[in-house]
Amino acid sequence: MDHYEVLGVERDASQDQIKKAYRKLARELHPDVNPAEDAEERFKAVTHAFDVLGDPEQRRNYDMGGASGFGGMPGFGNMGDVFDAFFGGGQSRGPQSRAQRGNDALLRVDIELVDVIFGGDREIEVDTAVLCDTCNGTCCSPGTSPQRCDVCGGSGSVQRQVRSLLGNIVTATPCGSCRGYGTTIAAPCPTCAGHGRVRARTTLDVNIPAGIETGQRVQIRGVGEVGEAGGPAGDVYVEFHVTPSEVWARQGDDLLATVQIDMVDAIRGTSVTLEALDGEVTVEIKVGAQSGDVVVVKNRGIGHLRGSGRGDAKFGIQVLTPSKLSAKESKVIDEFANLRPASAPHLTEHRQGLFAKLRDRFFTA
Repeated sequence: MDHYEVLGVERDASQDQIKKAYRKLARELHPDVNPAEDAEERFKAVTHAFDVLGDPEQRRNYDMGGASGFGGMPGFGNMGDVFDAFFGGGQSRGPQSRAQRGNDALLRVDIELVDVIFGGDREIEVDTAVLCDTCNGTCCSPGTSPQRCDVCGGSGSVQRQVRSLLGNIVTATPCGSCRGYGTTIAAPCPTCAGHGRVRARTTLDVNIPAGIETGQRVQIRGVGEVGEAGGPAGDVYVEFHVTPSEVWARQGDDLLATVQIDMVDAIRGTSVTLEALDGEVTVEIKVGAQSGDVVVVKNRGIGHLRGSGRGDAKFGIQVLTPSKLSAKESKVIDEFANLRPASAPHLTEHRQGLFAKLRDRFFTA
């Protein structure tokens, strides 16, 4: 329907006449004061007509037939328009889609060292943008749909003639009425306010890869924010942070720990069963073990991030020497000392501290 007819004015009406006609009809047709069945639809038509005719530039484009009309513009114009005109810019490329890809998201997830031995799955609750259930991404109220723009005729752009040094050229610019979409939404969805998406809390299934390290990220495609107008969802990047253990350290895919043993066990040797992160592990202490020795248990470390298999578990030995002895223990030690060849204390090469020595042996074992 012609916008001038909707407002009841002549085509040569002034802007003030158009404004007065709109205000008069708006007061008469507003749904709050007019109970007639067609009042709401007529009110929307009047409002849309005024949106177009009340703007001088949009009115001029409408009067000239939308995309087929030409408007005058003095001066040389924008040089970008000039090049666009000669290299394709003068032709309309069609309306742009309202549907836009959603943003990517970054999640930081704290995990324990035990989680990276074999990997696993975890459910994480996140606040994100999801598809609107009311309009299913159309942005319109139920029962309605986008309407073709009256200004650009659905092309999404309007043309104008520009005088330049090269003569008169025609450029295409996005339509100001529909913002380049080619359609307008007279009745936006009441749930999403015409965005096609809403904020909601959802559950995301995250796979924890075996062998993942702090700071490494995993990309999960298509589970991020839903885009405007129900556009495709973005991706989620999950960045892992492995919480340090009080007992276990990590070097690559190897697990490191220190085992304290009694002096007697160091002399005789023993077998120790310990509780590891993934169950019990048996550590064989050889006869005559020294502080700083490292016992390696194969394939009890962390699963490899790329490929199969696991690293090793490495146990540094720390021999505990008793600081107090009973009279009976002292007698036994004296007897033991008498059985050993005499060896007076003497200077020898400098030896680094236990933990430094363990560190070097851990990394070379």
